[in-house]
Amino acid sequence: MKAKLALLLSFLLLLGCDQKVVRDINFQQLVNNLDNPNYIIIDTRADSLYFGFKDQHTNRGGHIKGAIQFTTGWLDFIDDDKFTHFAEGKGITKDKTLVFYDSNTDDLERVTAEFAARGYNVLSFKEFVRYANSTYPMEKFPNYWLSVSPNWLHAALNGEKPESYTSNKKPMVLEVSWGNIQQAKSYAIHIPGAYHFNTDWIENAPVWNLSDPNVIKENLLKNGINKDTPIVVYSANQMAALRVLWALKWAGVEDVRFLNGGLNAWIDAELPTEKTINYPTPVSEFGLTIPANPQLSIPMPADVMNAQKAGLKLISNRSWEEYIGQISGYDYISRKGEPKGAIWGFAGKTSADMADYYDPDGTLRNPNEIIALWKKQGIEPTDHVAFYCGTGWRASVAWFVTQIAGWQHSQVYDGGWNAWQMDINNPVQEGVAGKITKPDALNDFGDIVKKPGQSCKS
Repeated sequence: MKAKLALLLSFLLLLGCDQKVVRDINFQQLVNNLDNPNYIIIDTRADSLYFGFKDQHTNRGGHIKGAIQFTTGWLDFIDDDKFTHFAEGKGITKDKTLVFYDSNTDDLERVTAEFAARGYNVLSFKEFVRYANSTYPMEKFPNYWLSVSPNWLHAALNGEKPESYTSNKKPMVLEVSWGNIQQAKSYAIHIPGAYHFNTDWIENAPVWNLSDPNVIKENLLKNGINKDTPIVVYSANQMAALRVLWALKWAGVEDVRFLNGGLNAWIDAELPTEKTINYPTPVSEFGLTIPANPQLSIPMPADVMNAQKAGLKLISNRSWEEYIGQISGYDYISRKGEPKGAIWGFAGKTSADMADYYDPDGTLRNPNEIIALWKKQGIEPTDHVAFYCGTGWRASVAWFVTQIAGWQHSQVYDGGWNAWQMDINNPVQEGVAGKITKPDALNDFGDIVKKPGQSCKS
């Protein structure tokens, strides 16, 4: 009797959740449906593998051509009430057949069970390694190697040669934040061997543009950095790390990479941390004249206006309220508005974040999704673009996305709104509030951590 009641209860629970059965799709069936518009192929692996690094036991890196991304780990961070809306933003709907794949069977089972419990039509493809070792089409970003995973960095620090790493040196790891070591709370616990890097070492008030090249050179040499130093940067606020990455590339450091997800991702990978304060050994020569790559920066408003005459598209990475002139975004900037001709390129809720550019777990959103948003704003990969914000930090995130994607004509307008508003003669677009509608970033996942084991509403 108890067994029958349990069976009936399970059946009723399934009905309440509109439960679907997860079925397998074999290799040939997948191949036959690669171009089927009713099928959505979904990669559930981590960013580094989707972006282009090789998975275990595979000859090719990247993802199945046309596949979108929904990493299994995101399930821990999506507000239950926003799950369907978030999925729809990625094109995942219940009228389509969803084909999930992963090289990790546990992750694959978890994500397929979640979607099936919510009433989606789900197929599970368990032969991704075979597919990656075949000749069927795959895709990867041209410069995928710029964004590395904790496991990649851990291997490099252990003296191994993970994919794309050719240096005979161990990488220098920089925890990036403002202030000296005593002020840098995010350095209190850090990756073993990491050094603190103060953002003041590459920029200065009142504009907060890049400092004089000789000042930057001196600061880099004091911190043991020359053009041949392999570097991996990370920060609690990813904007800081990417600001410094951009500055180091501008200076001429040849191999600078970004630890996607920062210390949180490192800890989630169950890798060790330390509290020891590390001090780098200074070096005497940088190896070339700084800046080696001046083309990465447009310093001041006059430079922007000259470039706009030649077709430059100026892209704002300020919050929507800043863009439409409701607020300045900063307590030390009184004026509101934007440079004339600026196009909104998505950002965050405040001047301190870039939420539109992150996935639910805090890692970078994949470039395909960002580029699709930009295209709706009239921004194309072949355009000459310059990203800006208030003082350059947020713009560095958008610029970095273009670097992973291999854009050839992408810069940061370093002066940002701060430099622009200092001269009342610079043309400003203001008073647009209410005249234009905020574009949807298709990335609203909430900020409530999902309860363990929760698969559908009760």
